[in-house]
Amino acid sequence: MKRYLPLIIIAVVLIVAVGSFAFFGSKRHETSSPFSGQASPVPSAVSSAATPLLTPSSVPKPTNLPAGVSVTVEEFGDYQCPPCGRLYPELKAIEQDYGNRVTFVFRNLPLSSMHKNALMAAQAAEAARLQNHFVQMHDRLYETQDEWKELANPRPTFIRFAGELGLDTDRFDRDMDGVLVQQKLAEDQQRADAQNIKGTPTVLVEGREMKPELTNGDGIRKGINFMLQTKATTGSK
Repeated sequence: MKRYLPLIIIAVVLIVAVGSFAFFGSKRHETSSPFSGQASPVPSAVSSAATPLLTPSSVPKPTNLPAGVSVTVEEFGDYQCPPCGRLYPELKAIEQDYGNRVTFVFRNLPLSSMHKNALMAAQAAEAARLQNHFVQMHDRLYETQDEWKELANPRPTFIRFAGELGLDTDRFDRDMDGVLVQQKLAEDQQRADAQNIKGTPTVLVEGREMKPELTNGDGIRKGINFMLQTKATTGSK
């Protein structure tokens, strides 16, 4: 027995070493994921019922991505939220790079307790949607955030934006308080509640929420690339 004792000890050490490698190796793989939590389903009506945030316009710059697949990116945003304002140009750049590989959908999540004009800004964007100018108003609101965020009453400013975009301003003014706008805001809030989303900006790629520390241009690109590769491997479109 003593003759075999050294061999037994060596065997035990090797088993422990292999087990530790497998355990910590898997932990390293988990922490490299750009997503937090489990995947949630992307609503089937996203592409047809919701106007995309951005319009695909160019061939994606990345050359190592799979062809023939696309992903949906949902942003829950607040027009008065400073981090949302900083993320806005990053998303525009992603649109230019990925073109029709990505469909962007904007979900209103005005944090009215923190941002006094956020709700009215969301109403303005949705009123513009009813005249097929959601993207233009969305962009204008973020690009002029500093102009209207502290106004006692930003409504005249939003009506001016509508006029500059060529909208029927009387209709726009009525629609801001109308049933259709209220319904759209309620739907977005329900979607946020279903995902337990409380803050902005929150970004989901194919229903998978980005980690807060990766909710930036580079992180979202990583999430998009990951899901494109995954869908290409599984044969999903």
